[in-house]
Amino acid sequence: MTNQDLWVGKDGQCATWALSHQEVALTQPYRLYRFLTDLEDILAQEADDQRRLTLICPLVRRLLNSSTWLLDNYLPPDPDTGWSVLMLYDEPDYPITVQTVVWTPGTVSPIHNHATWGVVALLSGQEKNTFWQRSATTDTSDHIETDRIEQVGDRILSPGDILCLMPDAIHHIEALSDEPTISFNLYGETNYSQRFQFDPVQGTAHIF
Repeated sequence: MTNQDLWVGKDGQCATWALSHQEVALTQPYRLYRFLTDLEDILAQEADDQRRLTLICPLVRRLLNSSTWLLDNYLPPDPDTGWSVLMLYDEPDYPITVQTVVWTPGTVSPIHNHATWGVVALLSGQEKNTFWQRSATTDTSDHIETDRIEQVGDRILSPGDILCLMPDAIHHIEALSDEPTISFNLYGETNYSQRFQFDPVQGTAHIF
């Protein structure tokens, strides 16, 4: 395990974050319900997404170190799509999506953004994230924009690595391992009118 904390913003540059991980004596497990309450408190107290991520990332690591049951809570990947998503918690008006995601070896995702902050913590396998920078030109009708994007870098995530994504970060994912790649993912409230799938050849961005 490399246990890196990583951060990606609008320019697609992936940087290592030197976050402070306060060691907490695990006299009792850091359970999912405590984690969810702590997240809600952070969102209520901190409006800046980058600052939120600096506070959330250490809690994700603490949760995964304490609640090992999360390693076994996932769905086998769909044979047609090559991936699966298991919602771990879903409550109306709770502004965070909590899930585990599994990729079949060799699966490659579309190029996309999330239109919200996100945290991806790799549990097993290896995941290559390729990052892109967007340069919008002109808008057209039918929810399509004429866009140019260029690849600006990549990073391979190993178990223990945590990748924090700002709302306008653009990436795509490739599962590298011979075994399924499994991650624990968090996302804030998505602005679906700004969530796009990008085509670098056609130079377009479609609502995703």
